[in-house]
Amino acid sequence: MLDAMIIGAGPAGLSAAISAAQHGLHVEIVDEYYQPGGRLLGQLHQEPDGEWWNGIEETEKLLEQIESLHITIHCSTSVYDLQKVNKKWVTYTDQGNWESQAVLIATGATESPTPIPGWTLPGVMSIGAAQVLTNVQRIQPGERGVVIGVNVLSFAIARELQLAGVDVAGMLLPPPHLLSKSEGVPQEVLSSLLRFSHLAPSVLMHRGAPFVKGRLAKNLVTAFYPEKGMGVWGIPLQLRRTALEIKGKNQVEGIRVAKVNRKGELRNAITHDIDVDFVCIAGGLSPLAELAAIAGCKFIHEDALGGYVPVHNEKMETAVSGLYVAGNITGIESAKVAISQGTIAGLVIAKSLGARMINGKINEALQEVESRRAAATIQFHPHVISSRESLYKTKKTQ
Repeated sequence: MLDAMIIGAGPAGLSAAISAAQHGLHVEIVDEYYQPGGRLLGQLHQEPDGEWWNGIEETEKLLEQIESLHITIHCSTSVYDLQKVNKKWVTYTDQGNWESQAVLIATGATESPTPIPGWTLPGVMSIGAAQVLTNVQRIQPGERGVVIGVNVLSFAIARELQLAGVDVAGMLLPPPHLLSKSEGVPQEVLSSLLRFSHLAPSVLMHRGAPFVKGRLAKNLVTAFYPEKGMGVWGIPLQLRRTALEIKGKNQVEGIRVAKVNRKGELRNAITHDIDVDFVCIAGGLSPLAELAAIAGCKFIHEDALGGYVPVHNEKMETAVSGLYVAGNITGIESAKVAISQGTIAGLVIAKSLGARMINGKINEALQEVESRRAAATIQFHPHVISSRESLYKTKKTQ
């Protein structure tokens, strides 16, 4: 029987396995993908200090430690059930079952789709799929495409596509409807852009962002925003145009767009087409938490964390004895935060199973999470810290 089973071989799962094994625990990892690394594999962006964050290199560093600790990773293995039987956890997979004293769920996040007429055509994909194709598989998703949805994720990946030699013809808003919500409203999108203006290549955008405060200022900027868009790395960022329909017979051939006012309402019936051979839809991320629900976790909804997350505390403990969570299942944040959360989870699991002289390391890991969260280059939501504080209070009352 294992001391701990870790579900998910992304940044959180790998770092948790390392910290647990370093304190004498017998741990193994399962992941449905054919290679470890999770979303970390596709990441490539430049930090404000000029250094590049290369997810593949970071994965290799983690795997070197995994190998030195003789930790087994079972890839291409899907978990379909998780139960506590006779005080032991049983992880049910398509490759067999494992028993363990503790379980860490580090399943990460899933992309939230935004439906658009024509989105079932070959050549339409999520922005994350385009990232994996380009950065992991080294395959271009197409020759010329557009990104529908303007957020921190699409902003970063559009740049990655461009660096890979892909022609990104523009970034557009999704069509205004119930599911697109504020993502189709230029005013709201502009507010979200201000959170990561430090990534902007333009000095004007970078330095001007702090002055665009208050609803009046944002209304003015949105009202006078160029209808043809503003160039970001040469990519037209079009906050006043929305994607109405993806066109094509047997594959993507183009996209129909229309103008909108600052509230996201269609300005007139005039439309025009853009010729492209692929389309990326960026609807944001939400925690992949089905296994936590199956295992009996209670949930809380926090918009700032991406939706429904299992109730847990800062030590990654859920309300279910012996069950822990780490990474984007706890809320959408950067890979650096996920790595630190995994370290905490591994240490806390080790302590629960008898490891000694470990409190100091746990406290250091907790401080590291806070510092990495505060210094994160990519912030998915401005109220992450306050939402987490609210979540941890909820855990204490249960």
